[in-house]
Amino acid sequence: MAEEYVKKSIRLWSVQDRPREKLLGNGCVALSDAELIAILIGSGNRNESAVELSRRILDSNSNDLNKLGKLSVKELMKFKGIGEAKALSIVAALEIGRRRRATEVKEREKITSSKDVYDYFSHLSDLPNEEFWILLLNRSNKIIGKQNISKGGIAGTVVDAKIIFKHAIDQLAESIILCHNHPSGNLQPSKEDIFITKKISDAGKLVDVKVLDHIIVAETGYYSFADEGKM
Repeated sequence: MAEEYVKKSIRLWSVQDRPREKLLGNGCVALSDAELIAILIGSGNRNESAVELSRRILDSNSNDLNKLGKLSVKELMKFKGIGEAKALSIVAALEIGRRRRATEVKEREKITSSKDVYDYFSHLSDLPNEEFWILLLNRSNKIIGKQNISKGGIAGTVVDAKIIFKHAIDQLAESIILCHNHPSGNLQPSKEDIFITKKISDAGKLVDVKVLDHIIVAETGYYSFADEGKM
């Protein structure tokens, strides 16, 4: 006869294995993603501890926090043991993480590489539709501001060069960087992406506003026209 397996609640775990005590004693870096989420939700369900439930949620999203960050409150509530309050806690915590990344770039202010631009716009990878943005820079490549140019569907969005340069001229930008996302996850530029990049770059020369780069953002990373020698 097989030995009966008895699940233990977190309260019965050894102190060094409890997520909260582990965080207090060893810091956040000592905890796994599941343990951090377990602290957020506080408790599991009748059959799972908070950590086991968190592991199951992560496993259903390929252990990818980016995928988890795309789930809505209603989608998280489909997991047994996750009510509205717990779902809101997870969504809020992941959003704070995204905002922290964006704030770090803003505090740095100066754009020195394509990676800086990606960090600034990485949140676009979570969107289900395409959006086109510009980053406005001064002579020292410091950020003056950002502007959403258009929002579209899954396959594309309309971009008007006149609108782009109106914003650039109004804010006395020395240069701009283009950025849009690919919800499909494909990082390679389409023919339309290549065409619009050249069109905007050529127009920038006429109004003395440099187009430094065009970044394509997806959940797998980013593509830089400048890094690839296509500007």
